[in-house]
Amino acid sequence: MLRDDLRTLWTEPRPPGAPARVRRDWALLAAGLAGVALEAGLREDVVWRPAAVVIAVWLCLLLLWRRTRPLTMVTLAFGSVVLLPVASLVAAPREPVGLYTDAVVLVLVYALPRWGSGREIVLGAAVILAGGVLCSVTDESPVLENVVGLVFLLLPGVVGAAVRFRVTARERQLEQVRSREREQLARELHDTVAHHVSAMVIIAQAGRVLAGVDPSAAVEALEGVEEEGARTLEEMRAMVAALRDRGVGAELAPPAGVADLERLVRTPGGRLRVDLGLDGELDALPPAVDAAVYRIVQESVTNALRHAVDATELVVRVAAERHTVRVSVRDNGRRTGRGRDGYGLTGLRERATLLGGTLRAGPGTDRGWHVEAELPRARSESGVHSRPRR
Repeated sequence: MLRDDLRTLWTEPRPPGAPARVRRDWALLAAGLAGVALEAGLREDVVWRPAAVVIAVWLCLLLLWRRTRPLTMVTLAFGSVVLLPVASLVAAPREPVGLYTDAVVLVLVYALPRWGSGREIVLGAAVILAGGVLCSVTDESPVLENVVGLVFLLLPGVVGAAVRFRVTARERQLEQVRSREREQLARELHDTVAHHVSAMVIIAQAGRVLAGVDPSAAVEALEGVEEEGARTLEEMRAMVAALRDRGVGAELAPPAGVADLERLVRTPGGRLRVDLGLDGELDALPPAVDAAVYRIVQESVTNALRHAVDATELVVRVAAERHTVRVSVRDNGRRTGRGRDGYGLTGLRERATLLGGTLRAGPGTDRGWHVEAELPRARSESGVHSRPRR
């Protein structure tokens, strides 16, 4: 088992999305260089001052590439750090060699497990241990102090590994939420298509029965099959973009949509007064968009009931325009400084993206939490194949 764990660690890739440089990197570099200048100018016991300053500045510059080349930066840094202690074995100065600012290498120790691949982590850890042991050997401090120093040197690496594990776990949870939302969308589309196909079968059976006695009725039945078939093909274009769990059986009833919003907001729990406003032609929405509007309002109402502090009112607006449907949900709760953008909203963003739309969520300018979504309705703007209203 240990061999398998080591093999897994060795083949672990780098985490995706590592930024090359951000604004705080330049602030860190400026702080490091300022520390070098102050220490070199104020300390009187600095041995080999020019060499110590050059190495300290070099270590500060290496911080700029710690995410994109973590192993290279660790190797260069610790190779530079051990130069002065090794040289001190020959020259034997009376005072400690180097600047305290050299402690910036702890940032590189943190970055190695945070941004490196498994192979880089293993090799970099060997370099760090070798450098730490060599510095301890050249130091005349007691053994216990040297051991504590090694532990302190490795501590940022433990923190970096913990941060990486936490971020990776959250990304996996978010991907699971997106996958479930794609599966739910595919299931809803599948159920809608199954509903249309069932109607086509029934109409075709009726037309076959009537063909001998009433040819005009049979023609009408064929027209109904044609209409249902066109509607089914339209929904199939949206369904092919998502995957569906084959183990779940199809339901013939279409999912909840805009027509169910009034029932939804009438029973939110009684704590909030919900102001629902529907505007525009909302009867001819594609079933996927119709269901997405309902899911956005449902998730927003649920979040408001759970998290809105001192909220008394929830304003829900759904407006259908020529090419888009806009959904807005706002509460008047007190801003607590903590967001409510959890896994539910992550799933809704994935659904909106799959449908070609957008969804934004965040605190309002003065109070409360706002959810704004925009979904396309181009496929149904003619209104020919509208969804049956309930």
